[in-house]
Amino acid sequence: MHLIQILLPLNTGDGTSRARINQVREDLSSRFGGLTLYRNAPAEGLWEDGDMVEEDAIIGAEVMTDELDPDWWSNYRAELERRFQQDEIVIRALAVTRL
Repeated sequence: MHLIQILLPLNTGDGTSRARINQVREDLSSRFGGLTLYRNAPAEGLWEDGDMVEEDAIIGAEVMTDELDPDWWSNYRAELERRFQQDEIVIRALAVTRL
């Protein structure tokens, strides 16, 4: 089994991402039958961009799936980057054992 984690920006250059996050919720719950969305306490994301440190408020979305389809996830990541107006959206997969 795989746990897929997606880190999404809470805000984009044109304002709030709430409608975009709701679309992700619908996308993933319809495709995978459910998801966990960490909305209540945004995390702080930091990364280096040359000499500057960029900062963003992020929330996480997670789904579990038996099959990992890297091509689908790559295409979905590109769609999210376009939708959220981001250079990069982090999506990571972890092998997990369901207990």
